[in-house]
Amino acid sequence: MTLASIIRSARGEQAADLVLKNARIIDVFGGKIVHGDLAVSAGTILGIGPYKGRRYVDLEGRYLAPGFIDPHVHIESAMVVVGEFARAVVPCGTTTVCADPHEIANVLGLRGIEYMLRSAVDQPLNVYFTLPSCVPATPMETAGAVLTARELAPYFENERVVALGEMMNFPGVLQADPEVLRKIEAARAHRQPADGHAPGLSGLDLNAYAAAGIASDHECSTVAEARAKLAAGMHIMIREGSAARNLAALLPVVDRHSARRMMWCTDDRHPHDLLGEGHIDSIVRQAIDLGLGPLTAIQMATLNPAEYFGLKTLGAIAPGRQADLVVFSDLTCPQIETVYVRGAVVARNGRMTLARPAPAAAAVPASMHVALERVDLRVPILGDRMRAIAIVPDQIVTRQLIVGVTARDGVAVADPDRDLLKIAVIERHTGTGRTGIGFVRGLGLKQGALAASVAHDSHNLIVVGADDHAMQTALAALVEMGGGLVVASQRGVHAQLPLPVAGLMSLEPVEAVKSALDQLLRAARDLGAGLQDPFMTLSFLALAVIPELKITDRGLIDVNRFEPVPLFVT
Repeated sequence: MTLASIIRSARGEQAADLVLKNARIIDVFGGKIVHGDLAVSAGTILGIGPYKGRRYVDLEGRYLAPGFIDPHVHIESAMVVVGEFARAVVPCGTTTVCADPHEIANVLGLRGIEYMLRSAVDQPLNVYFTLPSCVPATPMETAGAVLTARELAPYFENERVVALGEMMNFPGVLQADPEVLRKIEAARAHRQPADGHAPGLSGLDLNAYAAAGIASDHECSTVAEARAKLAAGMHIMIREGSAARNLAALLPVVDRHSARRMMWCTDDRHPHDLLGEGHIDSIVRQAIDLGLGPLTAIQMATLNPAEYFGLKTLGAIAPGRQADLVVFSDLTCPQIETVYVRGAVVARNGRMTLARPAPAAAAVPASMHVALERVDLRVPILGDRMRAIAIVPDQIVTRQLIVGVTARDGVAVADPDRDLLKIAVIERHTGTGRTGIGFVRGLGLKQGALAASVAHDSHNLIVVGADDHAMQTALAALVEMGGGLVVASQRGVHAQLPLPVAGLMSLEPVEAVKSALDQLLRAARDLGAGLQDPFMTLSFLALAVIPELKITDRGLIDVNRFEPVPLFVT
């Protein structure tokens, strides 16, 4: 439509394409509900009023809200390509995501970003991107690429790019690292926000981080931390993902003063959570159930992220906005019944109404370069005490333990009776065979091993197990299938999920990926794993920017000190 045509249609001088009658329309600007009819033409909202239309749909008093927005998500964590991710989240009422392709960029660099940009075209979902700021995330691991400010700069001109992605290298910001600052300055030059990632940052360091121009944070885990970051002028994204769930702890922060600077995000959700719980809609329902007003919960899922990213045509039901809409019957427990994207129905009653397109070939190069013959998992004993990673259930933070060594034939070994498993990260990008080895408590395996090529953020191979033979079996299967997830024991492979796209994503339908993942989780539980999703937890044990103790291909990393530390304590 031309601007003149929109004006004539909005004035009622010509019939609208569609009129949604008898709706309870949620006004996210005023925090109220308006009873009326909504007119739409050419995917654009004309307004609320007594419009004539070429087609009418009577909503019979149902609620009509803007489509939901996820302001921080890694699509790769759903383990499916963009089209299948859309099929998972759109029926939940998510019509827009601002995705950080940080995972695939750490494997494939600019080729990974280009692949995601191409994949976003012609989807029933508005897919925007934030540019990965930390490739690699730290200098204490080996990634598949190094992306400089100069390489990223041209992408700020892309219409799908809306921000600089999470600046998890907060020590680099605090130390005024020139390359880090160039990335922040590039975002500022394009009048785009720079997302943050700084768990636990406080005091003068927080002041410096915010003063550098970091505009948001999704890593808060306590009320005090969230309030401090709000007071520093930052926007807070409350995360409810598969591995880290912060909603219940942070909900007391949401009040009439803070709510407009707060949003919901998922960050990382596995397929079984997407298909079982939902997406942003599930967070809205949970927040309402915990006592938050429904209109505030919806505002935080719509208008707030749209304004934060400058998406001026999204996030509200108002004249001139894109007609991305969700319909539901119960304001106190919104279960999405119908989803409109650009004025067209794309999902109804939890299912897409569009035919599933044929899966596209993965236009990405091979990413598995591992020399297993160079990998030695033996740990010579250099003391009688050693550091161990302690898992915190439902969180991606860990604790550091000092434990006694279990020895056998002169080497340190796993001790399942003490819930002490061996863990290793093997470099997979250049074939060096470099291996970091440690021990971890909290997974609960009694036998066997789990292995994955999904290991934030550099996505080297990660394996944990009760014995070296099972770990080697799992690694061999992982390399053979070009990446994925594996459960194995001394008897062989019990279950596996191939992820051929950069070792991160499958080309299969999301339901098939969920089914394979469910088999993996059952196999892991059969071997003793006690966590709800041990693979999600495993994937974050290599994330050397989240306290306290993590492991990369270069060994154990004390994140609080931001430096490598030896396994044995002298």
